[in-house]
Amino acid sequence: MTGLILTLLWLTLVKSTPIIYAALGGVISERSGVINIGLEGMMAAGAFGAVVASNYVGHGIAGAMIGLLAGIASGALIGYVLAFAATKFKVDQIVAGMGINLICSGGAAYGLVLIFNQPGASRQVNSLGNNGESALIGFAFLLAIVLHWVLYRTPWGLRVRATGENPLAVKSAGLDPLRFRLVAVILSGALAGLGGAFLSIGELNLYSDGMTAGRGFIALAAVIFGRWTPLGAMGAAMVFGLFEALQYALEGRFAWLPADALSALPYIAALVALAGITGKVRAPASDGVPY
Repeated sequence: MTGLILTLLWLTLVKSTPIIYAALGGVISERSGVINIGLEGMMAAGAFGAVVASNYVGHGIAGAMIGLLAGIASGALIGYVLAFAATKFKVDQIVAGMGINLICSGGAAYGLVLIFNQPGASRQVNSLGNNGESALIGFAFLLAIVLHWVLYRTPWGLRVRATGENPLAVKSAGLDPLRFRLVAVILSGALAGLGGAFLSIGELNLYSDGMTAGRGFIALAAVIFGRWTPLGAMGAAMVFGLFEALQYALEGRFAWLPADALSALPYIAALVALAGITGKVRAPASDGVPY
């Protein structure tokens, strides 16, 4: 029993980490007033970009670190696309986010054939290893604390939150709310890309089609369940990570539990959580409203 508990605790940390990174990105974006439905696509871009860079650079841990940076940059680039569309062209943010999800997942699938000459999954590349994986897990929790402090204890955080509540008030103070939204969504993409890179070269050492497996949407649920705060989103992500960890910890231990039911646990948990808080939480007043 002790072994099962320890295994479950470790798996919870591992499975929570990519969701935490993406959820923190979602918090920043939505606090600025931009709904980031594209977290799933940004995670996919980060995961694929990290593997491609690690594959070409090689050279052990150095190649993996370059891959990690490439994953962050890939997510930031996709974040810029969403930010530019939402601020410059004022497109529907949900439609733009869903388009990003489709393009990134489809682009990664095509990239596997184009770059690795094989569909479905890439070849194995240099990963961050156990030490790198542990470091990224610890950094996720530290980042949640730092981001909470930044949003609630610094002038920049105040301005971002004000932009999400009332961009006209920010404009009347002589500041540019569109710039805050642009920066916030780019940072959001970078964090989601980091979460994707954790999946491909932290937890594993390859990219496979569908490896994000809806984690971007679960992260979005964590943002809402965590009431648009970094610490709240981190806590919610850990709950969802626990349910995902249960799938692996309990698999094979109870023959009467169907594998499909175990796989569905985190998604069921997300739906139940969202259904339970409907009407009880309030998003930033200008979240999703073009300016």
